[in-house]
Amino acid sequence: MKKQLTKICHFWLPASSVMLCSLTMLMAAPLLPQAPAAVAQSVQTNQVTGLVTDKQKEPLIGVTVTLVGTETRAITDADGMFRINVPAKSGTTLEFNYIGFASKQVKVNGSRLLNVMLEEETNEFTEVVVTGYTSQKKASIIGAIETIKPAELQFGSTRTLSNNLAGKLSGVIGIQRSGEPGYDDSNFWIRGISTFSGSNNPLILVDGVERDLDNVDVAEIESFSILKDASASAMYGVRGANGVIVITTKRGKIGAPQVSFHVEHAINQPTQLPKFLNAPDYMSLLNELAAQDRVAQPFTQQQIDRTRSGYDPDLYPDVNWVDAITKDYAYTTRGNLEVSGGSDFLRYSIVTSYFKETGLLEQDKSLVFDNATNNQQYNLRTNIDMDVTKTTMLRVNIGGYLNRFKKQRCNTNDAFGEAFRTLPFVHPARYSDGAIPVISYRANPWRTVTQQGYDFITSSKIQTLFSVEQDLKMILPGLKAKGLFSFDRWNRSRRSRTAKPSTVFPATGRDEEGNLIYSQHEAGDESLGNEQGNEYGNTRVYFETDLMYNHRFGKTDVDAMLLYNQQAYDDGSFQDYRKQGIAGRLSATYDNRYVAEFNFGYNGSENFAKGKRFGFFPSVAVGWLLSEEPFMEKLKPIFHKIKFRASIGQAGDDNIGGRRFAYLGTLKTDAEGYIWGTNGQRNYGHNKPEEGPMGISEGEIGVENLTWETVTKKNLGIEVGLWNMLDLNVDIFSEKRKNIFMERSIIPTQTGFVKAPWANFGQVSNKGLEVTLNFHKQWNKDLFTSAYGNFTYAKNRVDEKDEPEALKGTHRSATGRSMNELWGLVAERLFTYDDFNADGTLKDGIPTQDGVGAAILHPGDIKYVDVDGDGAITEADEGYIGGTEDPRIVYGFGGVISYKNFDFNFFFQGTGDMYRVIGNQPYFLPGGGTTTEGNAYSYNLDDRWTETNQDPYAFWPRLTYGPNVNNYRRSTWWKKDMSFLRCKTLEVGYTLPKSWLQSFYVKSCRVYVSGNNLFCLSSFKLWDPELGTNDGLKYPMNRSVMFGIDINF
Repeated sequence: MKKQLTKICHFWLPASSVMLCSLTMLMAAPLLPQAPAAVAQSVQTNQVTGLVTDKQKEPLIGVTVTLVGTETRAITDADGMFRINVPAKSGTTLEFNYIGFASKQVKVNGSRLLNVMLEEETNEFTEVVVTGYTSQKKASIIGAIETIKPAELQFGSTRTLSNNLAGKLSGVIGIQRSGEPGYDDSNFWIRGISTFSGSNNPLILVDGVERDLDNVDVAEIESFSILKDASASAMYGVRGANGVIVITTKRGKIGAPQVSFHVEHAINQPTQLPKFLNAPDYMSLLNELAAQDRVAQPFTQQQIDRTRSGYDPDLYPDVNWVDAITKDYAYTTRGNLEVSGGSDFLRYSIVTSYFKETGLLEQDKSLVFDNATNNQQYNLRTNIDMDVTKTTMLRVNIGGYLNRFKKQRCNTNDAFGEAFRTLPFVHPARYSDGAIPVISYRANPWRTVTQQGYDFITSSKIQTLFSVEQDLKMILPGLKAKGLFSFDRWNRSRRSRTAKPSTVFPATGRDEEGNLIYSQHEAGDESLGNEQGNEYGNTRVYFETDLMYNHRFGKTDVDAMLLYNQQAYDDGSFQDYRKQGIAGRLSATYDNRYVAEFNFGYNGSENFAKGKRFGFFPSVAVGWLLSEEPFMEKLKPIFHKIKFRASIGQAGDDNIGGRRFAYLGTLKTDAEGYIWGTNGQRNYGHNKPEEGPMGISEGEIGVENLTWETVTKKNLGIEVGLWNMLDLNVDIFSEKRKNIFMERSIIPTQTGFVKAPWANFGQVSNKGLEVTLNFHKQWNKDLFTSAYGNFTYAKNRVDEKDEPEALKGTHRSATGRSMNELWGLVAERLFTYDDFNADGTLKDGIPTQDGVGAAILHPGDIKYVDVDGDGAITEADEGYIGGTEDPRIVYGFGGVISYKNFDFNFFFQGTGDMYRVIGNQPYFLPGGGTTTEGNAYSYNLDDRWTETNQDPYAFWPRLTYGPNVNNYRRSTWWKKDMSFLRCKTLEVGYTLPKSWLQSFYVKSCRVYVSGNNLFCLSSFKLWDPELGTNDGLKYPMNRSVMFGIDINF
């Protein structure tokens, strides 16, 4: 064992040696001495045995049973049983301790048999919450900090945690823009977006180290906290402006080995695919539009009839290209195995996970290569705690993952775009003789997806962490010290093989023998091309040392911390990213009623000039637990908690956007040199006079006073608990961000700048409201119910964006509006016949509409508002039209009903105040691409302006045979409300009776069936409103049905 300890303490060993040491210790763990069943006592002792259970009468494994006043202790076994020797005298007391449960003391009173029930910890004065660098008692938390149980984050067939946060936690604004494996395009922000230049992403900490969120498996997580206001994030200084997510991974507990196994399998299909007219109906529509516009009809009735009847699918095809490139189903498999346990000396936790998902894109199984989407990931996390002495603890964490991802060699969004633009009647996906048709300057979507080879991407990460925690009570009671070191390495490699099949032009008919008549479009090569690829990676090294002090003076609890840390991140560029700083916290709680707290961060970044790299970020917070006042004692049965809290402080963001080291000016080598010689030949400074010189010119101007973004955060909150079953939290927040790095736009060129300079000039404010409501009640021993809901509203406003004063306050000014507000014309309605004179010209007083090209306006076309009042619709009338593509409102609600062995849970998530301008392409409008490109949405196509339906507010304006520039301009006409309410989860589970399991050495077994994204309610119907697309052609969201089993041994 001494040799093992020596190896573990060598922090500078290579990662492979560290892993070997850890595995060796884990193999030896079962052989290490467990906590003794009893410690030798005096001669006159009695043996006490008993059973420890929870409220549901389930045995608790690993409960520490201590003889009060001594070091004699025992641990409950796999059946919850314990044995301990106690003195044979009166007054003997045993104390029972178990993480997550309230401690309990029981007097023996000569009894030889004790059965003890422990209750789950609900006392806020003892319950501990991880709040970043340290942890606090829940009652003393006066910042905007929210926690969630890891099990509540695991739902649906997705592996990425960021997809599951929206609606589960107040303050989190989140959206998932795609369902593509490995590229789900999900984004989330804590309390919204508050900068238009730098990053809005929160800081993610896993076991105290900055790491990626989406590669942490839920099974590895012990606790999950979100720090939202300055009292919680100021300590992170230049990294805390966007909030912080703190994750701690599971650790071993004293007791016999506990083993749990979970596996589930899901069947996935698209939530909603765009629906188009079939080929004969679209051909008929094009004929109708051609007749309307007085041009030759492109199709004969015979062509339409033969297409409709399936006369010859090669010559008269009817292809739904979205269906042609997608499968009916895809699959997901997930499993994990957990083993944990330990003794007084060593505790261990091992979590292994496996995840596999396939994609919805079609494949050609006749090819010699397989390019079907297949995404597999293996995760492993091993955490070890070792009590080297009674006051010294050594922690070793080793984790990582291996991801192997194979996919089609195409951009999936481009493939769906091609599916939209390719007409259903132009040619089939593949001819019956195997030839692949294409038309000039257009792609065959099926060929793009299935025939072009594959990409194989491998990524891996190893994460190591070592820490030593020393109790310094021999120097000062309550004083502790900690040192931590971590080393993370990430690698990624990409290997590509390209195929190029032969293609032909569309067939023109059949010869006398019935063979298709076509000519070759492009000769191909049936074999895969040479392998191409690239490799890259990054390394992160982190060091931290802490001093912590916690002590009670009379009625006052004092909690203090001082910390130093530094970090280096190497991504292969010419200069590492480095951060360094100190942080501190001082908190005082008087009589469990009044709480005051001061936090600060003093840290900096290498991205700024010397002497300007460090900043100080303070925060203060106060809280009042009204429910603990003596005069509230009689109301405790009603109000078990009333807490008021307030905070104000600052945090920073050094990820300001733009280039690195922007305080330095740059030079460019793309300028022309001087003209020399009588023939005007430019040859100065260049060895090839005929090509001209490569001169040097001024590039970016250095920003002398470059600094970080600084945000001032204010928060007011109230927490109310009623009848020990209902909890309400309400927070009002305000943020003011300044020093946003941006390009100055109003500095005239006459000043001599070759390029507009950058400066910390922008300002944005952000305000909002958060509400959380939770209910739980155990009605009787068989029935338990709980319900929860949360609501978040966050709206930002640009306070300064360097605009000319004449522009401010107009419809084209960004100042005073939300960031990323939509842009376009203001549509009034559709033109009616009353708007035109008899000769077809517009009546007096109606603005002319510029920008329509050769098109002539008709009734049914979109009529725009002359915003600037100049009598014409021009680009000057374009401006901000309200709304953003990111939701200002996110909410969620759900509940659990448990009756005997059955359980049912549900979760709904929604967004509000989210808009998108759709279309903006000629082929988006049915008929706009004539017979060359485009499709026609079948949904509400009857709701279009026609001579028989002259509705000035119809969904579709007048359709034309060919582009109508006037009708697809960005405007409020195409601004659509994308708000939705989605059924995220419906799950039914059944826990097998224990009598069925005893003979299999199984403690518990639960089976379940679950549905994810089952349906979505929205006023917008063309495609899934959550997709990040203006035309619906993007990899679809997934609807899943899952079957799973949880087994505990």
